[in-house]
Amino acid sequence: MKMRLTVFASALTLAAPALAQQIWDVWSTTWDRSSLFTYNNLSPNPITFNSPGAIGAADIVINDGQTFQSVWGYGASLTDSSALILNNLKNKNQDSYWKLLKYMFDPTDGANSAGFSYLRIPLGASDFSASVYSFNDVKGDTAMKHFDINKTPSYVFSVLNDIRSINSVLRIHILPWSPPGWMKDTGTMNGGNFLSKYSTAYAKYLLKSLQAYQSKGVNVYAIGVQNEPENWNPTYPTCVMTPDQEAQVAKTLRTLMNNNGFSGVKIIGYDHNWNDAGGYPVELMNDGASAFAGVAFHCYSGGVAQQDAFHAAYPKKDIFFTECSGTYGSDWWSDIKWYMDNLFIGAIEHNAHTGLMWNLALDGNGQPMLPGTNSCSPPCRPVATVNSDGSWSVNQEFYAMAQASKAILPRDAGGPWGKRIGVSVGGYQSWALRVSAFVTGRANSNDWLRYSLVVLNWADNTNGVWNPTPVTTTIEFRGKQATYTFPVGVTTLWWYAPNQGRSKRGEFDEPAVVFTNTTEANVTLSQETSTGSTNIAEDSPLDDTVYSKSNGEKIRTTRFR
Repeated sequence: MKMRLTVFASALTLAAPALAQQIWDVWSTTWDRSSLFTYNNLSPNPITFNSPGAIGAADIVINDGQTFQSVWGYGASLTDSSALILNNLKNKNQDSYWKLLKYMFDPTDGANSAGFSYLRIPLGASDFSASVYSFNDVKGDTAMKHFDINKTPSYVFSVLNDIRSINSVLRIHILPWSPPGWMKDTGTMNGGNFLSKYSTAYAKYLLKSLQAYQSKGVNVYAIGVQNEPENWNPTYPTCVMTPDQEAQVAKTLRTLMNNNGFSGVKIIGYDHNWNDAGGYPVELMNDGASAFAGVAFHCYSGGVAQQDAFHAAYPKKDIFFTECSGTYGSDWWSDIKWYMDNLFIGAIEHNAHTGLMWNLALDGNGQPMLPGTNSCSPPCRPVATVNSDGSWSVNQEFYAMAQASKAILPRDAGGPWGKRIGVSVGGYQSWALRVSAFVTGRANSNDWLRYSLVVLNWADNTNGVWNPTPVTTTIEFRGKQATYTFPVGVTTLWWYAPNQGRSKRGEFDEPAVVFTNTTEANVTLSQETSTGSTNIAEDSPLDDTVYSKSNGEKIRTTRFR
């Protein structure tokens, strides 16, 4: 599918004074799946911003003088299981494999792809590994003489490098699900508590992990000390680590990193649920703020607004949202609504720089998993389901993230990421829309800025009666007004406008990015979102779906709206 966006946008710099601000480009996913991350070019009748008139049923007001955090990408975790499933697909059907990877990861402006740009990778085994292993299982080897990154299945790095060949601006975030078992009171990676006497040895272990990734040509963006440090589960790698312990490891690690060429790599703490956002992560910063760039959150307990408790205590520290998992059997549209409300609009609205799901790929049964683990019941659903016959399909997690991702990807090679800006919704149907707004700077400061909206219309019932209702909406921007009717579903649209000083180039604080080894700008991919003959059953529009990743913690359930 070729798009006119590139031609139109480049013309802006030649004829900027004569052109009105117009919406040409729309991506949509609708509740009934009649559109699934579908691109619509509005040529020859774009929507023009004109002098304002009466407002619509809903009225979106954009304040581009109010800027917040940059958004650095959406994505998932490349677990051992995800890598195995994808590698098997590559061996079965290379063409299908590359189509799936490009559909998920190609960040090229105008491409028919989600452009996922943030990937989380476990260090050692997780609940989605074939067996339990660390990179050094030699008891007492505090000097790390027996450290061996090649205990990682080879297909992890193979698939990772394939993804990197598509997306050169990919951020990679590594962290362990457990230290080596001999550093814990149980002597095993499954369950147990960290022993403080191994703080220095563990910091060396993490430094060795960074060095090992570097030796394989992989530059790491961020590293964590411990995934879910308040989770103790004896059926898969987990570890309880106190805030003081995590801070001590991080401070030692920060010094080691600074002394060994990794001063630019971030340390991200906590990586656990919203419910303790004002507790553990705040204590972590109290003990070791100098070591940490920020903290990360998961969705399995608490609510997204609790991110604000951490932000209020440490407003200059970064917030990341890094894990949530769907489960097979839940309702497609109810999931989309919950994801947008809580994660891909909600978490960003509450100051997160990223939005990630759990497994990137699994089979249709949520397998393979670590033998004996109880971490996903019902089975966890991945972003992409890959079948043994070489076919694949993407799930609701993909569509929700893809809609959000389109709004924040760099417009230019060497350009900055999207930055959240002020937005509010009025009108008598304001309740029907959840909205986030972004501005994307340009590599050339003379080029027009790109403004994007991600809009969830969840007006799907009237007084409890199923009644999906499009909402005619006015969009207010710099004293001008446009009108668009949002279908029930998720819509992403954008337009360009001159830089009038509201968003200075210096405010886009991310370093320049360079696109290399990507597909061509006008990449052509199938409009189909699956290959092969997989059938997708139509789900009834239920609104009270229970959704959980139950992994042995006492509180691991999230209820959808």
